[in-house]
Amino acid sequence: QVRLVESGGGSVQAGGSLRLSCAAFGFTYQPYCMGWFRQAPGTEREGVASIDTNSGSTYYADSVKGRFTISQDNAKNTLYLQINSLKPEDTAMYYCAASQETWCAGTPRAGDFGYWGQGTQVTVSS
Repeated sequence: QVRLVESGGGSVQAGGSLRLSCAAFGFTYQPYCMGWFRQAPGTEREGVASIDTNSGSTYYADSVKGRFTISQDNAKNTLYLQINSLKPEDTAMYYCAASQETWCAGTPRAGDFGYWGQGTQVTVSS
C-alpha cells in the first residue's frame, strides 16, 4: 500500500525556517516526479516545488524561488522541503505528492500527481 507521510510542520515567526519531510512507503517502482503543494483555507492547492527523481532537476513556483529548496534522499525514500525566510503568507497545509505517470515539467500541477500525503501544517506569525 502506497503511503506518503509528511512531518516537520509547526508554528514559527516570520523570518524563521522549517524543514519538511515526506517519507514514501510501498511504491513498487520509483515515482517519476515528486512535489510539494500547499493550500491555505479558502484557496486552491498551489504547487510550490517539484523534483525529477531521475535527473534531480528541480522546479519552483515564482512565489517561493530563492526561499524554498526541494531535495530527495533516495536511499531513505524521503523527500524534503527546506523553507527559509518564512512569511505569514506561507501559512498553509503543506502536502507531499508523487507521480508514477508523469515526468516533472515546470511548476507542479495537482492533476499530474496520483498519490498524496495527509499534509503538515505550517503557521507563520508576524
